[in-house]
Amino acid sequence: MEERQALIAFGALSQETRLRILRLLVTTGPEGVAAGTVAERVEVSPSNVSFHLKELERAGLVTARRSSRSIVYTAEYEQLTGLIRFLMEDCCSGRPEICAPAVAAPCCAPEKHLC
Repeated sequence: MEERQALIAFGALSQETRLRILRLLVTTGPEGVAAGTVAERVEVSPSNVSFHLKELERAGLVTARRSSRSIVYTAEYEQLTGLIRFLMEDCCSGRPEICAPAVAAPCCAPEKHLC
């Protein structure tokens, strides 16, 4: 990921509602969530959630698809992975053992629901 794209992504995530939306979408997996359900789950109005979803989409962090009469949003996992790689790219000035715990930590431990 290029620095410019990382800055756009971090800018989109620097707002509380957008961060909550993205975390919701990450937990729902590739099937995604309809925009109306996103609004209900993060407790904002449909027009407000629409604005925030568009910002996340513009940043490349979510994708939208039409499903019948709904727009379903999904986290863009490849972009999120790229953002994490961008942060960890020069991990600890060539001392990877320092970053090893962060890189090795399982994010999707089912019993803990971390993802």
